[in-house]
Amino acid sequence: MIQALRVLFALAALAWLMAPAQAQGYDQAQTPDVALDRLLADAREKLPEACDDPESDRLIRVLCAQSIRVGVRAHYPLFATQNADQTDRMGYDIDVARAIASRLGVTPEWVQVSPAMRISALAEDSVDLVIATMGHNTQRDGQTQFIRPHYYRSETIIVGPHAAPITDWRSVAGRRVCTTIGNYANAQLVSRGAQLMLFENAARLPEALDEEICRLVAQDDSFLASFLVDPAFGDRFERKFGFDPVPWGMAVAQTGSDDLGQALRLISQILHRDGHFLNLARQNGIFTQFLEEQQSLWQSPACATVAALDDSACVMPALKTTRTPTAFADEVEELQDWMRARFGFAPDLPMLTSQPALELFTAGVINSFVLVVGALVATLVFALFFGLLAALPSRATRFLAWSVVSLIQSSPVILTLVVLAAVTNAVFAYSPATALGSAIVALGLMNGCNAGQAIGEAAESLRKEGHHGPGFSLPLFRDAVTRSLTQLFSFLVNAAKGTPIASFTGAPELLSALTDITSFAAGRVTTYSLVLVFYIAVVFCVIWLCNTLRARLERSQGEAGA
Repeated sequence: MIQALRVLFALAALAWLMAPAQAQGYDQAQTPDVALDRLLADAREKLPEACDDPESDRLIRVLCAQSIRVGVRAHYPLFATQNADQTDRMGYDIDVARAIASRLGVTPEWVQVSPAMRISALAEDSVDLVIATMGHNTQRDGQTQFIRPHYYRSETIIVGPHAAPITDWRSVAGRRVCTTIGNYANAQLVSRGAQLMLFENAARLPEALDEEICRLVAQDDSFLASFLVDPAFGDRFERKFGFDPVPWGMAVAQTGSDDLGQALRLISQILHRDGHFLNLARQNGIFTQFLEEQQSLWQSPACATVAALDDSACVMPALKTTRTPTAFADEVEELQDWMRARFGFAPDLPMLTSQPALELFTAGVINSFVLVVGALVATLVFALFFGLLAALPSRATRFLAWSVVSLIQSSPVILTLVVLAAVTNAVFAYSPATALGSAIVALGLMNGCNAGQAIGEAAESLRKEGHHGPGFSLPLFRDAVTRSLTQLFSFLVNAAKGTPIASFTGAPELLSALTDITSFAAGRVTTYSLVLVFYIAVVFCVIWLCNTLRARLERSQGEAGA
């Protein structure tokens, strides 16, 4: 009896000693149900006094208002949509928000958000919680507080016609892929050699496929799922392959939401364990493999307690998207900080802070110089060639020259580029070299034909003036070229000015490179301003070179005449 009393006394003493520690936190051995009930009970005990305290946690404010402001997408089929008269919302995200509000004992209040302002809405306190198809990656970790376990997971998929021979990354290289601006997967696409066409809104992607603007599109499988199950779409297009699976996270503000965030983590653990997330997914017809795996995981003994929320074996990490910085990224950021402090703004320079962006930028500059020099040389060669044909006395030869010139002159510039690029790709496998080569030939042909016509007309004029005989001679051709120097130099300048248009046919020059950079990084205004400055400088240099050559030719002619 005495021994039993000693045991009871020891247990009571141990419980008394542990009580202060338990009052400060949650027993990690508790089930999430018990921990959630205790957290909510502690929060409700502070009501209503804490309702007027601006320093109160957002959980207190939600309980005081008896409603939770949830940021949701306006139109994302199967996840968040509205009915025809916009009186009700439906979809997986909507049902998840309702389940969470029910657990908190409040009602959901819908706030429409877009991908561009989901995180800022939390920082500005216009919403309490965001459930808006937001991928959890390491870049966003410093901007908001993500709730784990994640409530869904998706991956980017390539979708195209059934007949398109797309099976892996090698078959994507050199092909145009349509996607959206800011998509985290764009960096992967660019690094694999895809040529991107960017849209502001994902809703345009299926339309672009249907209208044959794009042969391939890349977007979240969650977005394209509703289209692929539609017979009208699915009979023509299919999923080719997927990459970069990314977990989706609900999110709360980074500060002032610790208790709300903990409540949501516990609720998510419960909803996974009990299969509620899985049931909601099935009801909305979305992919369920991830949720099935999560239910099995959270039902296991290893993930059954509150401690599992801090266990990497139970909770998935964010998708790692941090890009390798350049060797001088810190110096660039210090300069940007100084400019913000001094002038109130600083340009975004992703090509100087991110190594992948720097490599694209460097390659774009080099390729642009190759393209400009190549276009100038090709213009000169074609000008002399067609000028020679047009200067010959043979009517058949001159007719052939004028026919080709007329055909090129009547063809739109972009169409000529596209046709030559298509012919090149049909004969050779795509590569940056072939893309640049076809653009050089197209630009040289268009401008050289016009300059060649000027040379031919000058030769004919010289014959009529009696300076040369009716036949052809090298002095005649030389004098014709000299007389048409103004037109020749004008078309050389025009060839340099036209080089940016080559980006539309996949030539990896600077405009194309910066478009690729801005597809996954900030700084669109800065980067496109750099393109403008670069090509203005290039054209200025070409004009200076042409004027210098003209001056030297005139001086040499003057000396020869003297």
